[in-house]
Amino acid sequence: MAHSKNRATDGKITYPPGVKEISDKISKEEMVRRLKMVVKTFMDMDQDSEEEKELYLNLALHLASDFFLKHPDKDVRLLVACCLADIFRIYAPEAPYTSPDKLKDIFMFITRQLKGLEDTKSAQFNRYFYLLENIAWVKSYNICFELEDSNEIFTQLYRTLFQVINNGHNQKVHMHMVDLMSSIVCEGDSVSQELLDTVLVNLVPAHKNLNKQAYDLAKALLKRTAQAIEPYITNFFNQVLMLGKTSVSDLSEHVFDLILELYNIDSHLLLSVLPQLEFKLKSNDNDERLQVVKLLAKMFGAKDSELASQNKPLWQCYLGRFNDIHVPIRLECVKFASHCLMNHPDLAKDLTEYLKVRSHDPEEAIRHDVIVSIVTASKKDLALVNDPLLNFVRERTLDKRWRVRKEAMMGLAQIYKKYSLQGEAGKEAAKQISWIKDKLLHIYYQNSIDDRLLVERIFAQYMVPHNLETTERMKCLYYLYATLDSNAVKALNEMWKCQNMLRHHVKDLLDLVKQPKSDSYNKAVFSKVMVITRNLPDPGKAQDFVKKLAQVLEEDEKIRKQLETLVSPSCSCKQAEVCVKDITKKLGSPKQPSNPFLEMVKFLLERIAPVHIDTESISALIKQVNKSIEGTADDEDEGVPTEQAIRAGLELLKVLSFTHPVSFHSAETFESLLGCLKMDDEKVAEAALQIFKNTGGKLEESFPHIKSVLLPVLQHKAKKGPPRQAKYAIRCIHAMFSNRDTHFAQIFEPLHKSLDTENMEQLITPLTTLGHLAMLAPEQFAGPLKSLVANFIVKDLLMNDRIPGKKTTKLWVPDDEVSPETLAKIQGIKLMVRWLLGVKNNQSKSGNSTLRMLTAILNSDGDLTEQGKMGKPDMSRLRLAAGCAVLRLAQEPCYHEIITLEQYQLCALVINDECYQVRQAFAQKLHKGLCRLRLPLEYLAVFALCAKDPVKERRAHARQCLVKNINLRREYLKQHAAVSEKLISLLPEYVVPYAIHLLAHDPDYVKVQDIEQLKDIKEALWFILEILMAKNENNSHAFIRKMVENIKQTKDGQSPDDAKINEKLYTVCDVAMNIVISKSTTYSLESPKDPVLPARYFTQPDKNFSNTKNYLPPEMKSFFTPGKPKAANVLGAVNKPLSATGKLQTKLSRMETISNASSNSNPSSPGRSKGRLDSGDVDHSENEDISMKSPSETEKPSRGRKRAAASSQEDKAQESKPKRGRKKAANTSTDDAEEQWGEDSNIAEASIETEDEQNSPPKRGRRGRPPKSAPKEETPSKGRRGRRRAAPPPEEENEDEQEEEEEEEEEDAGSENMEVKPRGRRGRKPRAEVPEPTSESVESTPQKRRGRPPKSQTAAKKPGGGRTRAAVSQEEESEEEMETSQQSEEEAEEEQSQESSPKVRRKSGRRDRR
Repeated sequence: MAHSKNRATDGKITYPPGVKEISDKISKEEMVRRLKMVVKTFMDMDQDSEEEKELYLNLALHLASDFFLKHPDKDVRLLVACCLADIFRIYAPEAPYTSPDKLKDIFMFITRQLKGLEDTKSAQFNRYFYLLENIAWVKSYNICFELEDSNEIFTQLYRTLFQVINNGHNQKVHMHMVDLMSSIVCEGDSVSQELLDTVLVNLVPAHKNLNKQAYDLAKALLKRTAQAIEPYITNFFNQVLMLGKTSVSDLSEHVFDLILELYNIDSHLLLSVLPQLEFKLKSNDNDERLQVVKLLAKMFGAKDSELASQNKPLWQCYLGRFNDIHVPIRLECVKFASHCLMNHPDLAKDLTEYLKVRSHDPEEAIRHDVIVSIVTASKKDLALVNDPLLNFVRERTLDKRWRVRKEAMMGLAQIYKKYSLQGEAGKEAAKQISWIKDKLLHIYYQNSIDDRLLVERIFAQYMVPHNLETTERMKCLYYLYATLDSNAVKALNEMWKCQNMLRHHVKDLLDLVKQPKSDSYNKAVFSKVMVITRNLPDPGKAQDFVKKLAQVLEEDEKIRKQLETLVSPSCSCKQAEVCVKDITKKLGSPKQPSNPFLEMVKFLLERIAPVHIDTESISALIKQVNKSIEGTADDEDEGVPTEQAIRAGLELLKVLSFTHPVSFHSAETFESLLGCLKMDDEKVAEAALQIFKNTGGKLEESFPHIKSVLLPVLQHKAKKGPPRQAKYAIRCIHAMFSNRDTHFAQIFEPLHKSLDTENMEQLITPLTTLGHLAMLAPEQFAGPLKSLVANFIVKDLLMNDRIPGKKTTKLWVPDDEVSPETLAKIQGIKLMVRWLLGVKNNQSKSGNSTLRMLTAILNSDGDLTEQGKMGKPDMSRLRLAAGCAVLRLAQEPCYHEIITLEQYQLCALVINDECYQVRQAFAQKLHKGLCRLRLPLEYLAVFALCAKDPVKERRAHARQCLVKNINLRREYLKQHAAVSEKLISLLPEYVVPYAIHLLAHDPDYVKVQDIEQLKDIKEALWFILEILMAKNENNSHAFIRKMVENIKQTKDGQSPDDAKINEKLYTVCDVAMNIVISKSTTYSLESPKDPVLPARYFTQPDKNFSNTKNYLPPEMKSFFTPGKPKAANVLGAVNKPLSATGKLQTKLSRMETISNASSNSNPSSPGRSKGRLDSGDVDHSENEDISMKSPSETEKPSRGRKRAAASSQEDKAQESKPKRGRKKAANTSTDDAEEQWGEDSNIAEASIETEDEQNSPPKRGRRGRPPKSAPKEETPSKGRRGRRRAAPPPEEENEDEQEEEEEEEEEDAGSENMEVKPRGRRGRKPRAEVPEPTSESVESTPQKRRGRPPKSQTAAKKPGGGRTRAAVSQEEESEEEMETSQQSEEEAEEEQSQESSPKVRRKSGRRDRR
């Protein structure tokens, strides 16, 4: 070694053999040639060549001179760098260079040469690669650890390598770079922040996107050096996150991006950083929290992430941010949910509770994104989403905001189509979401036209896709219809009716535009435009567009012809599609991509185009039904029992026969229906008969061979079939055959002669048939009918009790347990009424006789003979039949005039009957007659008597009926200004005089000054006034006040000379006046017009008489709680809304009431009235459900009205004596109106009584008599009515009521099923008759007379009974109401335990008024 030092000291440079001196005196080319030889020499040397190492030491030092390090030629520099790299290899571990500065210069020089790696296509690339490989393998840069400037050298090296790496490099280049850099990290003492930044900057998204290879290199480096570099990474994040030292690095603003990338690279890099994130999640800085939430959302949601299970405290802390006060943070959490659900199904349970809260978030966007997250995950795989999550989507279909509702509805529709219709996840998944189809159709009960249009679109695109081939489409519809619940079926039927109605309106408009222009033409067109507008979204804008469409139809004959084809009854589905495309193409403009007019036209075409049903479709549907009948259909595979499928198929055909009758006109269809007539299933035969009635108008001409087979079948059904089939058979003959008189005679004569009371079962069908013949052909059988009614029906049938009824304490039994004699008597009553309705005049005074008979039945509690032979259930049936018969007669003007006030009042009391089912059915009949504007306005006052019904659902039902009728009348007046002269029979406010008069004659109102009785009067009046006073349109409060004042200036028209009656009347007036004064601030203003009082009820005002006396006892004042009445949302359509406009106008004569002054008195002029209340008028919370809820859902029953706070005096008064039932305070609130369900839904829910309530007695004392002592268990004496409420009967057990309802429906000039008029600007709710509950009848003990039962001991529950799920859910969802009624229930129980007097026969009320 001493020898080599001497050589070095000598300074003589030894070159390899053949290499001459390398200096600046030679050319570049020569220098390169010589350097290549030197490179070759060094390449071939190894570390063991001591002699050569000594020999070439000076050459090594020479090559590190500035001449070479700063040489301008890159080839020279490259060759020198390769030599230097080999020198470091050969002389390792000791470098021949001892000066730190020289070492720095050499390594900076080598680093600069590595830039040559960038160009992979360069001729010199291999040498650059050799250089990299050499320094990486030898770890040459490790020499720099001892240098002060090592950080600068390493940083420059890292930057250079990250800059040059590109997609042209192979795996070896990448590997050597990683080797080179990792050795520096792993073997060095520390990693500077600058060096760390050089690595981490490549992970920042902006850099990552620019140079993916640099990102991959950094990723590989970090994975290789994870353990060594982790402390420095932790220190960096600690400085920035915890200490806030953002100046330590330029990457401080990217810390969250870096954390995510580092976590994805290797979670061990962040072992000490993640706890810092938990701290940051609780930061006071909103933006900082938001950034951390976004970061963690990506970390937790990543597909292979195990962070949630590895770091549970951080996961729980993150979940807490779902409830963050900052909206964007909650929004970010909700958006994260879908990724989490899809990638980590095991976390769904944790997320569910938080998503539930967010689904009720005040922010619309958050509620919307909850839906999106759940639906997105569901569409990927239904197994990812649990039932509670899907229920959140279901709830949001009733959100206040349209955007949220739409998202929820569309999401459910997509899920349904994927898993149920297309069956992508098998039968189990289809079963899991089978509720979706019902839920979506229930939304058709909403007020909003937008909701209803969306349901129609969903039905056509997702539930029964219109683009399916006809057979497949009808099969889909067939099985869908068979599996829908009853309320969804009604909604679907209503949807078809509404579309059919709109088709008729458009057809009318097309007919109008063809007529010559005139003033009447313009009015007619405008009127039709307004009707069509109400069936489109945003009626305000739609009105202008429909006007424009009418103008286009006038001018463009081609569009008019296509639209005529579209609304033609014979239009096929394929034709409809072509017409829609042509019309939209013609009206569209490429220059105007956003065309609101075209969008509106598309909405209209979408509603009227028959995309599902045409002749071919009906034929396919009939074939599908036949397959089920023959047993060749795959009913069981579809999860539908064959019998259920056949019934549903016939019901479906029946509905379509109303909306698409022309599509049935084919021999094949009629022949199939004939086959159905001969089936044993009564329901199937009934449906077939109704289809014939609806579609067979031209059957006699077009299909004579069908007629010849059908007629004998119909005659047989009319004579010997079941009663309902007999009815439809008569209707068929009347509708289909021209020589109906002959056919009727052939049926009438043998039946008339064969009537015999000995066999009651054989009597029911003949009486049904004769009743309908009497109504349809009264003139033809005038003589025999009169004799039949007088001699057989009255004297022989009704006035005799042949078979003693069963002794039972029940008030109601199912239809199949009713005695044949009672059923025959009911048909006898109906026959009398139908005969009178057919005759339509009272010239023979038959109407008076019939009314006396009916009131005698009511007076005798249903036991006309008073022999005590009849059972209580039979008496209930006859009371109901008599009450409904009076209602039917009252709908004809000629009979309404002869109904005395006493008879009217007696009929009204049926709504307070002791039997629950009687009250229920009577209220339905009453509501239906009022909704059609057939029953006079005074019958609306009858609902006031429901205020004290012991059953909450009955009160709710009555209130909905009132709301529906009042709004219906107001809407009708706005649309028909021409009927203003008939205001006294239409204006809802005019119900007040009738209510006052009815309550003054209430048999419970015995003592004029009795506080308890006056409180009942007040509650009954407020039951009506609350709804009337919800809006003070055109100062209607002052109008009501004036009306009450005017009544006090008259005398009772019924008993003008009875001082006590008049005093009662004035006292009730004072109660009404105090209610108005306490609830209104504008009552004292001038009344718009002078009210008119009905002359039958009140005498002419005495001008010399000024009645200013206050008849109320002073103690009553404390019971009038001040406060403004709350706006009542439109809660209830119990049955079908009013029919088409024209029909209503023709029936107004039935409602005219004789008045004692001019009838021109309208406080709310139709021309100036505002639009009716819609759901937007109610004060909603942002996240509350809107007013309607689907009919069949029992998970959230309507809350009912909250009891308002009463004054302290009232509290004391109530405490001083036990309450008689669950009273509502005067100030009844409707703050929660938007929570209540829709019209039909509320009533459907209302009719479902819990077994608890059914078994327990009503909580109200009987009206009209003082309480007696201890009740006896034995059957009470004849004529007394029980008061304990019984369970509602199953739906199929009310066939008599159904029959009469259908009869009334079909009396309209046009069938109710053909056309239904929508109410208001936002569309109307669909008609749906209230589904009867299916709970079993529950035994009820008899009680005192009218519908407010006394308190008695609560009946024990049946073993194993328990409450229905509806009841349990209702209790859970209605805690507020339960709390308000708890006190009165406790007091009622206390009073029940105290009552111990025996019951005695009653002698007052209705009996006294005969």
